[in-house]
Amino acid sequence: MTIAISTMAGAIAACLAVSLCSLSSLFALWLKPDALHRVVPYLVALAVGVLLGDAFIHLIPDAIDRHGSVSDVCLTVLVGVFGFFVLEKLVRWRHDHNFDTTPTGAEVMPLAKMNLIGDAMHNFVDGILIAGSFLADPALGLTTTLAIIAHEVPQELGDVGALLRGGYAPKQAVLYNFYCSLTVLPGAIFTFLLSQLAESSLSLLLPIAAGGFIYIAASDLIPVLHEPCSFPSLSGQTAAFGFGIVFMQFIVFFEQFLIAS
Repeated sequence: MTIAISTMAGAIAACLAVSLCSLSSLFALWLKPDALHRVVPYLVALAVGVLLGDAFIHLIPDAIDRHGSVSDVCLTVLVGVFGFFVLEKLVRWRHDHNFDTTPTGAEVMPLAKMNLIGDAMHNFVDGILIAGSFLADPALGLTTTLAIIAHEVPQELGDVGALLRGGYAPKQAVLYNFYCSLTVLPGAIFTFLLSQLAESSLSLLLPIAAGGFIYIAASDLIPVLHEPCSFPSLSGQTAAFGFGIVFMQFIVFFEQFLIAS
């Protein structure tokens, strides 16, 4: 299949635009340490809402639409949860046995590394979706990109909050989050090279990514929110959690509106 240069250029430009959304978290570099310390729990709560909302409202229904079997998709989601459980075990094992590393005052927790892995996988899937939609129709590619950008901004803010809570310095959190966002480009290139394989792989990658998001939110981030805090902080975290879920539902409506128009 011959792919038009304009189609490839449009998809790559769209991927770069999605990657640049990760820089919406640059505010972390200008906040004072005390203010950043107060903001991070709310960003973690937002991350939980967005991750769970993305998994249950977006990724799993999309996988079911593509695959057709609810039981197979649910089983694949569980495979994703189990896979991320094993992966975190390996990360923690390596962390506990890395005797060559001199301990520092700001030790990076496994939850931050798991968040990076999950985010990189999700962005790779976004690259497949963007390139696949551009191959189908450039107008569809544009609407798909707009929908992805709309949910990327709150997700990137939450991801940086999780990285900061996990021990990364603000500059490291923003930089590593940006590096993870660049996996959208390999996803697009993979689609252009092997379009049929890339399309069929989505029925597997989407529920695995959903399983990873569910595991990261439930195992690594929600326990952080149960740490002792004041009632105003509890209320704010609950509101941020709920906002993340509601926003992901809004994105589904937004996607349907773009497709209908």
